[in-house]
Amino acid sequence: MINLGEVQELKVDKIIKAGALLKDAEGEKVLLPIEEIENEKNGDIIKVFLYNDSRGKVLATKIMPKITLGKIAHLEVREITKIGAFLDWGLEKELFLPFKEQICKLDRGRSYLVALYIDKTGRLCSTMKIRDYLRTDSKYKENDKVSGVVYNIVDDIGAFVAIDNIYEALLPKDQKRGVVAVGEPIRVRVSSVKSDGRLNLSQRERGHLELDKDAELIFDVLEDYEGFLPYNDKSDPDDIQDMFCMSKSAFKKAVGRLLKENKIEFFKDGIKIKEDNIGRK
Repeated sequence: MINLGEVQELKVDKIIKAGALLKDAEGEKVLLPIEEIENEKNGDIIKVFLYNDSRGKVLATKIMPKITLGKIAHLEVREITKIGAFLDWGLEKELFLPFKEQICKLDRGRSYLVALYIDKTGRLCSTMKIRDYLRTDSKYKENDKVSGVVYNIVDDIGAFVAIDNIYEALLPKDQKRGVVAVGEPIRVRVSSVKSDGRLNLSQRERGHLELDKDAELIFDVLEDYEGFLPYNDKSDPDDIQDMFCMSKSAFKKAVGRLLKENKIEFFKDGIKIKEDNIGRK
């Protein structure tokens, strides 16, 4: 069977003016255009990818694309039009990403994670709604370092990440450091593995290592602001996140560390560096 969107090995049945007619084991045929014919002859077995031309007709090509049916890839936006975006997937005819399959505003030249599917008209299209294409059977365990790409962001929850472009994961908002964006590759730590196999992630280090970094960051920011900042354990969590890129809980622990080490003190409605620690850590 000729399978649109997939790589297949087909036999050269006949060379004609338009190219080579390839057939599968059941006798179904597809054309490999003349521009791609080299030294092929009848009976040769050729590995090809099946795609649609501009009229929707199924053709074969020896060029291997960056994505195949049902898979996920990180593809660059080449053009944005009134009907959708067109992506570079390695073929001359660019891959269509309809507006209804986009989950955020796209920027030309940036890359985003998409999956390849066949639409209702029988044409290959891409979608940014990739969650149903992701798996939950990774072999990763707690504290493993992993790489992935952000594929969606929900402000109240966090960033959804495709690890290795295969596995489903979540970077909760209180585990983020700084700003992440849809399409951005990130390197993170597995903080836990849920019972269903989904991964929870963190951009924070483990235990005491993270506490040391947080304390150092707060002290550095204090120095930048002439030794005083109007933040304490009663400050709004969002204000703390905006200033220090850490949760209120992490802030309180780090401030506690600095207080214990006698480096800072509470002053008015904030914290300040103690006189004998100004200019040193």
